[in-house]
Amino acid sequence: MPEPPVSVIIVNYNRAALLEACLRSLLKPQGAAFEAVVVDNGSTDGSVAVVESFAAGAPFPVRLLRNERNLGFCAANNQGIRASQAPFTALLNNDAEAEPRWLAHLLSAFEDPRVGMAASKILVYDDPRVIDKAGHLIWLDGQNRGRGTGELDRGQYDRTEEVLWPDGCACMYRRAMLDEIGLFDEDLFAYGDDAELGLRARIAGWRCLYVPQAVARHHRGATLGVANPRRIALIERNRVLLAVKHFPPDLLLLNPFFFALRAAAGVWAALRGRGEAGRIPGAAGKLNAFFSVLRGDAEALLMLPRTWRKRRALRPLRRLSNAEVRRLLLEHRIRLRELSEQAAFPRGADQRA
Repeated sequence: MPEPPVSVIIVNYNRAALLEACLRSLLKPQGAAFEAVVVDNGSTDGSVAVVESFAAGAPFPVRLLRNERNLGFCAANNQGIRASQAPFTALLNNDAEAEPRWLAHLLSAFEDPRVGMAASKILVYDDPRVIDKAGHLIWLDGQNRGRGTGELDRGQYDRTEEVLWPDGCACMYRRAMLDEIGLFDEDLFAYGDDAELGLRARIAGWRCLYVPQAVARHHRGATLGVANPRRIALIERNRVLLAVKHFPPDLLLLNPFFFALRAAAGVWAALRGRGEAGRIPGAAGKLNAFFSVLRGDAEALLMLPRTWRKRRALRPLRRLSNAEVRRLLLEHRIRLRELSEQAAFPRGADQRA
């Protein structure tokens, strides 16, 4: 039996109900042959039984890879990708659901052989009038945010166009690109991993197209939660490592300056109850978030030597000059006010650890 052209990788950890809904969303007509590869990170909530039951009656192949413990988003996705020989790899979070022809629309982006990544229009599950992400933007300290996050969908992102990189919640990669540049950086564990892979691909000369017809809906905050200290520390640590690994030298030297600007804008927004920090309840919660940021910076400091060695090892892959990378980041830069005053999560998002 020939290999399906697309493998849909779904990483799961103790989210049985969401996982079942995710798998069932792929029963909608997708317009392309595919297999689903579920990588379970040691769940204890019956997730494995959900997959086995679904696979028994599924009209497409379903494979289950079981880990004894939680290896994180990066390692588990890499495991799923390595288990596949398909020329295209789609990622679908276990807390996301695909709309009809999601895969077919993503595949349409790859007619241009220079395109290595395709981004979906991701909508908030509880209110699909609201955009979760339509590609990604970046601030010049390495912090990134979904394009259009929190905006009402009025058709402003209904044009197929180039974006910086796709969100790993619902996207597609060309396998030839991954074979060339490598898979997810497993040192990151989770958060910012799609940014690192995406920027590495862009520096290697690959393009990313956003396809607005490829729609998925996402349960925000279902993985760790808005104010989870580990989430905050990972985001901070990984944005530093992203900058160290890929930023041009001048932007890297200015990183503390851009971080200070973002921090000051975030504090001002929080004092007015705005932005993501403004939604963390109470003074104690905000202080805990501050210490989580410091913890992330301390972890990044310990990882700098290893990350710098990775930067040097990637030199043979570079197709963009430092000036071209700088222009790319500036072209897809998020406005500071938008970054500081808009929350990444809508009100009411799950805040459970």
